[in-house]
Amino acid sequence: MEDMLKLAGQFYEDEYKDFVLYGYLSRIERDLKLRDEFLRLSHIESNHAKFWYDFLTKRGKKPKKVKIGRLSFFFVKVLRKLLGPGTVVSLLEMGENSAIQKYFNFLTKYKLSNEEKEKISRIILDELEHERFFYESKRRFHVENIRDFVLGMNDGLVELLGAVTGLSAVYVHNPKIVGISGLIVGVAGALSMGIGAFISVRSQRQVKESVKQRMEVLFRVSPERAKEELIDRLLESGMPEDVAREVAEKLSSNENAMISLLVQEENENELRSALYTGLAYLMGIIFPVLPYFIASSSLVALPFSILLAGTALAVVASVISILSGISIRKKVLEMTSTGLGAAFLSYLFGRLIESLFHISAL
Repeated sequence: MEDMLKLAGQFYEDEYKDFVLYGYLSRIERDLKLRDEFLRLSHIESNHAKFWYDFLTKRGKKPKKVKIGRLSFFFVKVLRKLLGPGTVVSLLEMGENSAIQKYFNFLTKYKLSNEEKEKISRIILDELEHERFFYESKRRFHVENIRDFVLGMNDGLVELLGAVTGLSAVYVHNPKIVGISGLIVGVAGALSMGIGAFISVRSQRQVKESVKQRMEVLFRVSPERAKEELIDRLLESGMPEDVAREVAEKLSSNENAMISLLVQEENENELRSALYTGLAYLMGIIFPVLPYFIASSSLVALPFSILLAGTALAVVASVISILSGISIRKKVLEMTSTGLGAAFLSYLFGRLIESLFHISAL
C-alpha cells in the first residue's frame, strides 16, 4: 500500500510538472503548430495530474505541493534558442517513454477499482499518443541527430580528458605539448567519429533501399510470395495468425502499403549525422584541452581540465535529466564518474609508461 501511494505521489508530481512545462513551452514557442500542440498537451497533463490528486486524497494521502525550479524553465528557454524546438521535443520524448512503462507496471501490479483501471488505461493511451506527436515532430525538425550530438559531445569530453590526463603524467613541465597533442588527437577523433557516423547511416540506408527494391521485384513477380513474407513478419511481431492473414489479404493489392510495413523508412541523413557528431566532438575537446595553453605546468592545468570537463559533463547530464524526468543526481553521477574514472585510469597508465620507459619529457 505504501509503495503504491509513493508511486502515485511521484506520478502526480511528474504530471503536474509536465502540465506547467508544456504550458510554458506553448507561451514561448514561435511555431504556431507546435505551440498549439504544446497547449493541448498541457491540458491533457493537467487532467492526468487531477486524476492522481484524487487517487491520493481518496486514500487519505494529501499530495505534496509541487515545486518547479526556475532552472527548468531556464534550460528549456536556452535550449529552444540555441538548438531549436526539435531538441526540446527530442528530450521531452525520453520522459514520455519512461512514463508509459511505469504506468503499465502500476496498472498490472496493484489492486485497483475498475474505474481506476479504465482511467489509467486512458492515461497510457494519452502517453502513447504523445509519443506519436513526438515522432512526427522529430521527423519535421530532423532531431534524430540529437543523439549524434549528445554522443559526440560526450565522447569528445571523455576521450580527450583521458588523453590529456595521461599525457600530463609524461609532459609535466610542458603543458603546451599536452594541449597541442590533445588538439591533434581531438581533430583526428572528430574526423573519425564523423566519418564513422556517415558510413553507418549511409550503409543502413543502402541496406533498407536494397530490401525495398527486393520487395518491389518480389511483389511484381510473385504477389503471393510477398504476402507470405508480410504474414511472417507480422507473426514475428506477435500478431495472431488469423489477424496477420487478414491484414495481409487486405493489403495484398496495395504494393506501397505492404512495402512500408516490411521496410521502415527513416528520415536520417548521413551528411547531417556526420556533421552533428563531428562538430559536437570538437566542442567536447575544448574543455579538457584549454587549460594546457594557459597554465605554467601540466600539473597546474590538470585539475582545471578535470573541473571544466566534469562541469560540462554535469551540465549535459542535468539538461537531459530535467527535461526527461530522470533523477539529476543519478544522471550527473553516472556521466561524471565514468568520465573522471577514465581520466584517472589514463593518468595511472601515463605514469606506468613513464616508469617503464624512463621517460622524462621537458
